[in-house]
Amino acid sequence: MQPVLTVGEMLSAHARLQPDRLGARDLEREMTFREWNDRACRLANGLIGLGLRKGDRVAVLAYNRVEWAEIYAALAKAGLVAVPINFRLTAQEALYICEDCGVAAFIAEDALLDIAKGVREPLSIAAERYVHFGGETPDGWRSYEALIAESGASEPEVSVEGHDPWCLMYTSGTTGKPKGAIRGHRGMAMLALMTDVELGLKRSDDALLVMPMCHANSLNFFTAFLYVGAAVTVFSRPSFDPALCLRIIGRTGVTFTSLVPTHFAMMLDVPPGERGEAGFESVEKLMISSAPARAETKRAVMKMFPNSGLFELYGSTEAGWVTMLHPDEQFDHLGTVGREVVGSAPIRLLDENGDEVPDGEPGELYSCGPYAFDGYWNLPEKTAEAFRGNYLSVGDMAMRDADGYIRLIDRKKNMIISGGENIYPSEVENVLSTHPAVGDVAVVGCPDEKWGERVAAAVVLREDASATSEELIEWSKGKLAGYKRPRTVVLLDHSEMPRTATGKILHRVLRDMLAERDA
Repeated sequence: MQPVLTVGEMLSAHARLQPDRLGARDLEREMTFREWNDRACRLANGLIGLGLRKGDRVAVLAYNRVEWAEIYAALAKAGLVAVPINFRLTAQEALYICEDCGVAAFIAEDALLDIAKGVREPLSIAAERYVHFGGETPDGWRSYEALIAESGASEPEVSVEGHDPWCLMYTSGTTGKPKGAIRGHRGMAMLALMTDVELGLKRSDDALLVMPMCHANSLNFFTAFLYVGAAVTVFSRPSFDPALCLRIIGRTGVTFTSLVPTHFAMMLDVPPGERGEAGFESVEKLMISSAPARAETKRAVMKMFPNSGLFELYGSTEAGWVTMLHPDEQFDHLGTVGREVVGSAPIRLLDENGDEVPDGEPGELYSCGPYAFDGYWNLPEKTAEAFRGNYLSVGDMAMRDADGYIRLIDRKKNMIISGGENIYPSEVENVLSTHPAVGDVAVVGCPDEKWGERVAAAVVLREDASATSEELIEWSKGKLAGYKRPRTVVLLDHSEMPRTATGKILHRVLRDMLAERDA
């Protein structure tokens, strides 16, 4: 099998072929491809000098900054595996990830040291492998910039193959514990090349990466733009600022960005006087993903960005991109997520027996492409469950129309998507159930005008126990990331909790019940 260039090798190629062209930047600094490659090589050699070896896992905890571009490339060059930690997690949640995959080093931004410190004490990592950046380096940490300055700029002498893992992306788990999805160099390369073809990307493009760099969405687009030799701009702010985002687009002339519907809705609400003086004519392509988008939102976005085509995609951390809806298909196939992407086998929709369902009937969606993940970390049974032969499912239910367009009807069983973040009810249920007054609990997503969905919990208290909704919400603090915590807790009698004849909670019925109460 012919080798596929890794991300590290692609950066080296562009540093050689277009050394003085803009490679990566954030809102504070920028790097040419030559400067980017130089710093990535130095960081890779510095980590190797700390005793890290090919295959070791390295946790990365940071807000969006251009350092992510350096770190991802450095780890690829050194044959190390990136373990991006969502900055919205608690120390307890981050610790589980680090212990689960056995991280050998930890790179953290200064602004997130409180989380990093909460993880550090229980881990048995050598002190010199805690690397800090973004401020004055505290005692007990190694300076990121000093490590780069002290290390050589030659390409690391590490043989990295296409089948080697590059990233370990943790996803919310249906049992309440996140699972590590292994993304290898070959799969990421194939996904990048497919994205370049599907979107028609070219060297003159410039991507604005707003979604967190610890998420698969930004990682996938980061890789695609690097492969084609285009610039990437990291929106280096801890949270989304719609007015600033619009001003950056107008000022820098970016040609592409990927956002969730909530982001687009927030930008549409920015008054014209706060959008900056420049227009948005440079934008050629926009991607909307991670949650359903309304027709009126799409029309308003296309009016704001008159020269842009609007794409919509469906995918997952495990499968990569699965379907794509192109600009010329938006309103003829409204409500669908398009058809399978270039390079993929036809999507299969299967019933419980594994048989294909006819058009118009619901089935579990299975996809097959050359960029599927390489399995869950240390969970061979879960990996086997996800596949039927070469076809992969993440549990989404869908229907296909006569023209082959896919309509999602249920997302990952009962998963909640709030502001583009995936939340599994079982993870929230496990936390609330530890409260001494809680006898039974079920968590669902309720409609939310701003975030798409918000977390709502129905709780049955133990006999003779007492607790208020506010107390239960407070209980989740420190145990769950802010976006996972319930915004609503409704106290029910045991007889009010909707169940099947076998006692299973009817989440869809409960969701309708709580939404009706809200209304």
